[in-house]
Amino acid sequence: MPLSPSQKQEVIKEFQTVDGDTGSPEVQIALLSKRIEKLTGHLKEHNHDVHSRRGLLSMIAKRRRLVNFLEKVDKIRASEIVKKVGLKN
Repeated sequence: MPLSPSQKQEVIKEFQTVDGDTGSPEVQIALLSKRIEKLTGHLKEHNHDVHSRRGLLSMIAKRRRLVNFLEKVDKIRASEIVKKVGLKN
């Protein structure tokens, strides 16, 4: 489930570290979280959609890897993004 360009721009504006930032781990984690929320809603209606479920699990794993990387680099930034996005530690 792709995000609309306007939704994507809102998320980027909220989580960017500097102006014009689209590739920092914070932005990537936030975008993945938004896509995961949207896909979770889809899977609640269509619980037999196995292909989308596989994509969801892949996105969750990628988000976890990004959070782990950010924890290695800067624990404070990692804890802030986890709180902002609403993830469990």
